Amino acid sequence: MSEALVAALAEAWEQGEALAPLPAGMSPADVAAAEEVAAALVERLGHPVIGIRLAPAPGGSWVAAPLLGPRLLRAATPVALPALRHPRLSAAVIGVLAAPLAEAPPSFSALHPAVDVAADRYRDGPADAAQAVADLASLGLVLAGKRGLGVLPERAEARIGPTGTRPRPVQENLRALMDQAAAAGRRWGGLPAGALLVLAGLGGTRAAAPGKWSAAIGGLGRVSVVLTGSVDEPAQQGEGP
Repeated sequence: MSEALVAALAEAWEQGEALAPLPAGMSPADVAAAEEVAAALVERLGHPVIGIRLAPAPGGSWVAAPLLGPRLLRAATPVALPALRHPRLSAAVIGVLAAPLAEAPPSFSALHPAVDVAADRYRDGPADAAQAVADLASLGLVLAGKRGLGVLPERAEARIGPTGTRPRPVQENLRALMDQAAAAGRRWGGLPAGALLVLAGLGGTRAAAPGKWSAAIGGLGRVSVVLTGSVDEPAQQGEGP
């Protein structure tokens, strides 16, 4: 594990300064090495882990990393874009575990439609899936909507776009993705009842822009969020996303 990368990422998370392209030998060799970096980063940041978030990564793969408590917000919370680097939006699903995660498929006490706002600590974004995992799968913010209706469908249409528009829906394999998130949760050491499994990257990914955005997940419901400010470099103070 690269202690230098852990220290650099921790500084970027806490101070908001971007990481330049990583020099040779500093980037994780693979996703397994990146998970070690991510685990050390979580320990250094000291925030509670409330679940696992599955998200798309460079190369068309899906990766998972811990979801930190402060990064989960209610959908009514305005999001300040200048606090985020390379922000991008997607629809998401939040599953609240009804029981500790076991080998059986996960069961949920509640499901929520959500909007995922991904962000990076790298100046130019992650170069590959391993770099994304080290940066907690490009975790920005997850904005949870009201409790959805019914159970998790095996497949569903997901869409996201500016409120008032009708973006093209994307058919998503929700059950397969949730099983993948659950497998990641087991690999990360398991999760208790009440913890979250989050599927981000649904309905396609859109570059963030100011205004009101809405996401919909077929069979679960809709959620809207408000983005404020402009997409600039994050302020260089406080904990930067």
